[in-house]
Amino acid sequence: MSYENKHPVVLALAVGIWISAAVAFAAEPGAPAAKPTIAKICTTCHKAETGAVRGYFDGVSFKVKTIQVKIDDATELITFDEDDIKVINGAGKTGDGEFLKDNLIKRGHEIKVEYTEKNGVKTAVRLIEKPPVKVSEELMIKTADIEKLVAQGPEKRKYYLFDTRPLPRFQEGSIPTAVNLPYPAFDKLAEMLLPKDKSALVIFYCAGPTCSMSPGSAAKAQKMGYTNLKVYKDGMPGWLDKNYGIISTQFLKEAWIDKDIPHVLLDARASKEAGKGFIKGAVAFPGKQVAKLVKGLDVKKNAPIMVYDQKGGKDARAVASALVKAGFKKVLVLTGGLEAWQAANYEVAGGKLTAKASYVPKPRPGEINPDEFKKFAAELPANVMIIDVRSTHEGHAGMLKTAKLIPAEEIKDRLTEIPKDKLVVLYCNTGVIAEVSYHTLRELGYTNVKFVDAKTVFEKNGSYTISKD
Repeated sequence: MSYENKHPVVLALAVGIWISAAVAFAAEPGAPAAKPTIAKICTTCHKAETGAVRGYFDGVSFKVKTIQVKIDDATELITFDEDDIKVINGAGKTGDGEFLKDNLIKRGHEIKVEYTEKNGVKTAVRLIEKPPVKVSEELMIKTADIEKLVAQGPEKRKYYLFDTRPLPRFQEGSIPTAVNLPYPAFDKLAEMLLPKDKSALVIFYCAGPTCSMSPGSAAKAQKMGYTNLKVYKDGMPGWLDKNYGIISTQFLKEAWIDKDIPHVLLDARASKEAGKGFIKGAVAFPGKQVAKLVKGLDVKKNAPIMVYDQKGGKDARAVASALVKAGFKKVLVLTGGLEAWQAANYEVAGGKLTAKASYVPKPRPGEINPDEFKKFAAELPANVMIIDVRSTHEGHAGMLKTAKLIPAEEIKDRLTEIPKDKLVVLYCNTGVIAEVSYHTLRELGYTNVKFVDAKTVFEKNGSYTISKD
């Protein structure tokens, strides 16, 4: 059964609404871009506050006493004292900086950091991890129940499944049979998309247990008179943990391929059929060899994987199911398969498909390619400076002979030693302190800076090993 979403008018309207909302965050013409203090998606439920930032936990360094907060494309650095900061995790437990040291808050999780500011330096006084939203038991629906509904389809089971995430997230993949009703645009789109029958089963989901958009949508629908409402609290992450999702041909092209976002694309057709034409970048992955091929698939379990066959049928679904069973967490089936791709007049490649899949995540802002770093380490060009930002003790125990030792905590006091007319490359043992130092220099006006985001081990003689794993 095909689960192609067929709501072009609605999606076009949603795109317009999302773009209009994004424009609200743009700076006035001619004005310098202000550094954001709240992630765009957080504005759905919150407003910017003085003395606080909202975004995603992006790392912590106890060596330089700094917390990194990711706010859309920007990174905020906030200093802290591990004895003075108050940390409240998602379970409501309170502690000091030890909570951060014990990795109780994971990278990528939503947080709010309250701070004081003196002489331009922000010092965190409280860090709050976003807790799971509260949803009443009568509203909750479990993954197993969603699976049963999806397996039989909305025509037979008479349900309506709505993805309340903003359109860009929906474009990255969704639960089969879902329609996008973005919470920020609920009031504009609800009457168009919700069923006329207010006793029909209506289900909302969003980005997981901490996301408030699906409960918020249910509350709005209840005020409109709908009586049979459910919230799938586990949302898209919960679904993908045990099932494959779907993606349309349009969204594969526009949200992934056109934006050059790394992913793995698998062609599940027989080799003879695939050789007649395929989607550029696809890897040969015949469904009949799925057991063997899945075992040999050497990519990270969280790599986004898209699977297609000729019509979005059993071969693609069989491969996707095998991948999910093997522990891959972001598996999507292309609805309509290659025929839908061709019907949209998208490019079809010829020749031979790639035999081996590979996945290289998009580098973090400022990250240098390890191979490029190795060249600089071996023979330092005149226009490059390498800085070891580890402690003096670590540096003296072994460091690159081509590097200069400037511990991260000393950078602001030793700017005269760091030229602005050279490429400055920073490294440490793990990449964490190097990245903090990268943002420090960027905030101080250095524009030609990179850092090594890898595990690096140094010997006394200057030799080293570097690994991304």
